[in-house]
Amino acid sequence: MAVFGGTFDPPHNGHLALSLYARELLQIDRIFISVSNNPLKHNRRAADVHRKRMAELLSAEINRTGLCSQVSGWELEKQQESYTVDLLNYVHQLYPHDNLTLLVGEDSFREFPLWKDYEKLFSLCDIVVFRRAETGIHLLPPDALQRKESIATIDFTYGVSSTEIRELVATGQTISRLVPSSVHRYIIEHALYLQPSLSTSTQEPRHRES
Repeated sequence: MAVFGGTFDPPHNGHLALSLYARELLQIDRIFISVSNNPLKHNRRAADVHRKRMAELLSAEINRTGLCSQVSGWELEKQQESYTVDLLNYVHQLYPHDNLTLLVGEDSFREFPLWKDYEKLFSLCDIVVFRRAETGIHLLPPDALQRKESIATIDFTYGVSSTEIRELVATGQTISRLVPSSVHRYIIEHALYLQPSLSTSTQEPRHRES
């Protein structure tokens, strides 16, 4: 099983491509998508209820090509900062017989030494870092370098970020080619990322079949 955590603010086509690529390349049977409150990302714009719903729309897009994805709001329900080590312990409790693979983008992995109890991750999972093809991973802490057998890197370049998407929406520019169509509709319907007061609304979302 692969574990893919993130703020998903919003999820975009890079998240979709990474998930599909990982499923085929790593031959994983399930992707556990967890919506987080990452303490290293303080600029979340959409409320938790919206981020979880958009992650569910992302999961539905993944499952269009074969059922394998599920979304968890466990980190959000804790109503406190999220840590990967706690998430992996939780997933192990749910699926004690599964081997876990943590999917990590290069930008997130650059903060790896700042993660809570990061050295414990090597006993909980394998780590696959999706890095830009033109870069290398030169940022592993010393103990991680000694345990590189637990870390694999895959060249993966997809030039889009959630920050960029939020900025485009705020300035009235189109994002239709950067996010799944269901996520695009959701952002429009709920007026996300236009103004802080609207983006952080906790109003229950209107569910749409996708």
